[in-house]
Amino acid sequence: MAIEDEIFSSSSGNSSNDESANPFFLHHSDHPGLVLVSKRLNGDNYTSWCRATRISLSAKNKTGFITGKIKEPSETSNPDDHSLWQRCNDMVLSWIINSLEPDLADLVLSCTTPHAVWEDLRERFSLGNAPRIFQVQRDIYRI
Repeated sequence: MAIEDEIFSSSSGNSSNDESANPFFLHHSDHPGLVLVSKRLNGDNYTSWCRATRISLSAKNKTGFITGKIKEPSETSNPDDHSLWQRCNDMVLSWIINSLEPDLADLVLSCTTPHAVWEDLRERFSLGNAPRIFQVQRDIYRI
């Protein structure tokens, strides 16, 4: 069974004619330069950026790409599904990278999936207050 058939059949309350229920669906207005959030991630605004980005991706039915729930289909045994996945993977990846300040975008440019970028950013910026306080104090003492 093709991935899109599985996704359609597992969607509760959605008919198989509702293309937008398929996470591989891209609207004609979706493009790589699309702005998902009004403020780019700069490191200090991770919590609000994370929430705003999740909301935007949820509205587009693409959160599975950042959570890792949508897995890459085999290119050899399932080339059609792989092609659909690759197109959406690259689109979501470009949306996330475009929502970062350029210096942060450079740090994650080598990541090949939105999930890898999401996890990298989470590890870098979702620190509790104690490590952040330590960093600020260390920077102050260096002055």
